[in-house]
Amino acid sequence: MKTEIDRQQILLESLQEIKNLRAKLQQLETRQKEPIAIIGMGCRFPGKANNPENYWQLLKNGTDAITEIPLSRWNSELYYNSNSAIEPGKIASRYGGFLQEEIDRFDAEFFGISPREAKNMDPQQRLLLEIAWEALENACQAPDRLVNSSTGVFIGITVNNYLELLSKTNSLDNYDAYFATGNGLSFTAGRISYFLGLQGPSLAVDTACSSSLTSVHLACQSLRLGECSMALAGGIDLLLSPDILISLSQTGAIAPDGRCKPFDAAANGFSRGEGGGLVVLKRLKDAVASGDRILALIRGSAIDQDGASSGITVPNGIAQQKLIRQALANAGVTPDLVSYVETHGTGTVLGDPIEVQALGAVMGERNPDAPVSIGSVKSNIGHLQAAAGIASLIKVVLALQHKEIPPTLHLRKLNPHIDWARYPFVVPTTATPWQDRNRSRIAGVSSFGLNGSNAHLILEEAVTDTDKIETPKLERPHHLLTLSAKSQNALTELAQKLERYLASYPEIDLGDVCFSANLGRAHFDHRLAIVADTSLSLRQQLINSPKSQVSPQQKPKIAFLFTGQGSQYAGMGYQLYQTQPTLRIHSIAARKSSNPISINPYSNYYSQTTPIS
Repeated sequence: MKTEIDRQQILLESLQEIKNLRAKLQQLETRQKEPIAIIGMGCRFPGKANNPENYWQLLKNGTDAITEIPLSRWNSELYYNSNSAIEPGKIASRYGGFLQEEIDRFDAEFFGISPREAKNMDPQQRLLLEIAWEALENACQAPDRLVNSSTGVFIGITVNNYLELLSKTNSLDNYDAYFATGNGLSFTAGRISYFLGLQGPSLAVDTACSSSLTSVHLACQSLRLGECSMALAGGIDLLLSPDILISLSQTGAIAPDGRCKPFDAAANGFSRGEGGGLVVLKRLKDAVASGDRILALIRGSAIDQDGASSGITVPNGIAQQKLIRQALANAGVTPDLVSYVETHGTGTVLGDPIEVQALGAVMGERNPDAPVSIGSVKSNIGHLQAAAGIASLIKVVLALQHKEIPPTLHLRKLNPHIDWARYPFVVPTTATPWQDRNRSRIAGVSSFGLNGSNAHLILEEAVTDTDKIETPKLERPHHLLTLSAKSQNALTELAQKLERYLASYPEIDLGDVCFSANLGRAHFDHRLAIVADTSLSLRQQLINSPKSQVSPQQKPKIAFLFTGQGSQYAGMGYQLYQTQPTLRIHSIAARKSSNPISINPYSNYYSQTTPIS
């Protein structure tokens, strides 16, 4: 029979268990809303936007990257008919947003791939390998140090035109094992994981036009669940065949003049584009702990489906409203804090009014002096299908970094089917300073799939507690820069590229440049080391750099010689002591233990004036 003391003990134990469960629940809820840091980016977009810096210049300058369809893809004259909705087998436009690099050029040897295998690989796989490598270097994450890490890969991809082309030019007898591994969509993610030795989740995602933004959402969820410690997320889409354009032309979705005109009265469809992009993601606390450069924060995200609407490709405004509200709730952000939204913005007669109406219903009434700016990168580079969302996301990250909203192109007269007086929106048509309104800048990014699958992300500029702490800057008189590559030509090209970068950013911190080059890149056999005291000196040495030294395959033996016997002198370690925190910490510890028994105080070796007997 239980006594009163027993019952009290049971109650106390039960109360403690409830407290433990509440703590665990709070921990899980906090984890689910933990911000995700974007620490690196890589991209290939139309208009020679082969890196984030060039992409920003394209956006800031309001560049129209739409060109005529290149002959290297197909002869547009054979397919063009502006009245293609009536004539089957034709395309409504001769234009598109195409990469200006030759996509058949690929350094297979760098990635350990044989020429035969590379020939049978979808160019989307090849391009993503390059973008992944560059994104990791941009994040100062040396790719060769990620082997066996729980890094995840999440790739949005929908079609493979290359397999279709191979099928047309090869008989079944020529099909080898590389046809399968080189062209299966799942291998776009698996190939990156395999090459880099990554052991986190590896997914290829197809939700039509929202694929890449959905991939980012899934990566964020995976990070919060602890499935991976870091993630590469984004998507790719290359236009190698006219087939999809023929089909889209029949729906009236393709603009005959090749220009996407979001929110304009003359909006009559979009132009197809191509490209790819990846972001490198970490949990915010991990990024701060590692000292990573944080470009922006993903506060929250959501995905949903249109469900039943008037047609499978017809947007559902109610579903879009629910999506954006859910993303805001997941981010812990109220609508009035959002100052910019990168819309899906396809410039279609039906899509734009539905999207603006849905967005307006969420944003509600606002102070007329603080409207929400909206825009669409599709006016610059076209609709990148599976890569559309990542193009939008990288645009917003760059805008947050530069505190400037790029212009949306081809807006002459606002679409009369949108009640602009009712909704708190403005569409900047010139580069516009992004006012902070005495709080962090927050933006939304939308991506809606033709199949009804939608994604929305909430981003915030990278302002963390660490930004408010003024850390003393170490003034080192000289800096060491190391560069390496797999060949002399590649090393020369790398040195030239860095010199051009330094010329473009003369005020950049030399120490930061050297740190990123020394620790954020893999080291190869052809090597170059330069010591410089200024950015100009470094540039001159890069221009006149001698041939690299080829590192031997075996590591050399290193010996430290401590001569003693009076070879020491006053101040011999002064400069090191002043400029190297690690040395200073250990020197102070050594001094404390040696001073009581030392004839010459330990500190004398770090003094400029004290003599040594």
